[in-house]
Amino acid sequence: MAKKAAKKSAKKTVKTTKASSNGKFSFVDDLLDEIQEVIQVDKKGQAKIKKTDLKGALEATFERAGKAAAAGQRVRFPAIGALARGEIKARKAGKATNPFTGEEMQVSARPASKKPRWSFPKSLKETFANKRNW
Repeated sequence: MAKKAAKKSAKKTVKTTKASSNGKFSFVDDLLDEIQEVIQVDKKGQAKIKKTDLKGALEATFERAGKAAAAGQRVRFPAIGALARGEIKARKAGKATNPFTGEEMQVSARPASKKPRWSFPKSLKETFANKRNW
């Protein structure tokens, strides 16, 4: 039993160094590492994990993914999309016309900022565009 555990830990370090040498955040690899830390194997060899442990692993992984996206990386989530940091340009103050009343109004200046940006994969967009799925 101890020999198998040693092999698993060796594989784990290889995956960790592979992901870190790439420099990009990998949601799947990070989630796998989190689950491997909390999983328990019983005498029959079946893997068991508590719901609270799984929830904690998911939340920790999503939090690290958010921090990686805030740092400027594009974080991909399999089958549901990608999270990235969007750059919002600064806007000068000026005048604009209210389209409903027609009166002129002052528009205040807006500084440049950074906000989260989510993009969906093409397959998911096509699924929603197909009227048979409504």
